[in-house]
Amino acid sequence: MAEVSVVLFWIGAALTAAATVAHGVATFGVRTVRRAAATNAGTVTVTDRQEPGSFWTGLASFLTYAAAAALVAMLVVRTIATGRPPYANMFEYLTAFGAGIIIVAVIYERRMRQARVGAFAMPLALVLFLVADLAFSSEVRPLVPALQNNRLLALHVAAMLLSYSIIAVAGGAAILYLVQGEGQRFARLPRPEVLQDLTHRAVMAGFPLLGLGIALGAYWGNIAWGRYWGWDPKETTALISWLVLAGYLHAHSLARWRGRRAAWLVVLALAVIVFNIFVVNFVIAGLHSYAR
Repeated sequence: MAEVSVVLFWIGAALTAAATVAHGVATFGVRTVRRAAATNAGTVTVTDRQEPGSFWTGLASFLTYAAAAALVAMLVVRTIATGRPPYANMFEYLTAFGAGIIIVAVIYERRMRQARVGAFAMPLALVLFLVADLAFSSEVRPLVPALQNNRLLALHVAAMLLSYSIIAVAGGAAILYLVQGEGQRFARLPRPEVLQDLTHRAVMAGFPLLGLGIALGAYWGNIAWGRYWGWDPKETTALISWLVLAGYLHAHSLARWRGRRAAWLVVLALAVIVFNIFVVNFVIAGLHSYAR
């Protein structure tokens, strides 16, 4: 069944790529319409540049939902095939991270009735899938001893992955907010106040989950390594991202910090998470090196 999970991964990745293109066309594309117009000098051809229409928006949403379904199926099949949670190595971790981003985007798209959420979520997920496929093996390997407590592995890593997925969506919304500016720079993107609201809602959901994941990791660390906290680079970087988000929540409550300054803090938190996943894992040695 492991081979089936890889096939489902490729289907999900292909649908994600197609959804990324569809969202790009729906958000930034134009179509050229030529029509004949009568003038005193005769009939002339007039060229208009128009939005691509609702077809691309509907197609983008359909492909996003289809990608989410394929990736959920992939994670379920991978779990059955391995007999453990499907995020014990970097291929599985990045795949689950990308799937989480898409699922979170679908939830917020439906809750907030904003079809453009996928415009920034799908490219993020696609990059993660490409890195997972190009840099890591999809082969199922035995767990190292530190990962053999399945219950704690499931709870700790699931909390971290889900929080990272939510914060990634918040970071994408914050980036779009900065691009939009205080006005409506791009008419087809969500309004700045909508992006600000989406960012805040996502942080409010991701912040406590990240705290829970860090706490579960400390509990797991005491079982695996005999201490709750050892300032390991990965756990320290996770704590920094949590503190940055705490700073955002405080800044959001202050009128003079709300807006662009607060949005930059969410972008910074996302940057710290990316640093934690890629740089800490592969450049800085630590107790979490088994994740490679």
